[in-house]
Amino acid sequence: MRATRTLLAAMVLGTAIGASQASAQCSGNAGTCNTTNTASVTVGALVKLGMTTSATDLTNPTADDVDLGHVLADAGPTFTIKANRSWTLNIRTSNAATWTYVGLLGGVKPISDLTWSNASAGTYVGIASTDALFLSGASASNGTAAQVFFKTVWAAGFTQPSNAPGVYSLPIVFSLSAP
Repeated sequence: MRATRTLLAAMVLGTAIGASQASAQCSGNAGTCNTTNTASVTVGALVKLGMTTSATDLTNPTADDVDLGHVLADAGPTFTIKANRSWTLNIRTSNAATWTYVGLLGGVKPISDLTWSNASAGTYVGIASTDALFLSGASASNGTAAQVFFKTVWAAGFTQPSNAPGVYSLPIVFSLSAP
């Protein structure tokens, strides 16, 4: 019985080896033989986004800033954009309506109090919870540089809920895609 199993296993193995050799064999009467193997790979839309820092410390307002309702400017992170085709970089916040507040005095600051631009002297737009076009490229990029600039709006008046003492934070989401 054992001999039968060994013989059967040898026959199956021989058949498998013969089948794989048969597909890779060729014969020729002129002393040469050529076979062709085609190698292929699929490259999808590739993107890579580098960001210099994952947090931006905004300028703390002074008493005069709050009294007069100033807008304070800060430079945000710098990006390196790489893509193998046309691309878009979008900006939004993941908060729905207000900054995240940590404190005891009920601070409420609208997300639109943080404005952004892709140029320091550019036009500033209030951040929203939906994607807005930050920058785009019409072709592949091996390292396009970009920077975000912020301006924080401080409402005039010490009694404004957006000026209550505490820590205000707002997550900013940057999405790079090659549609």
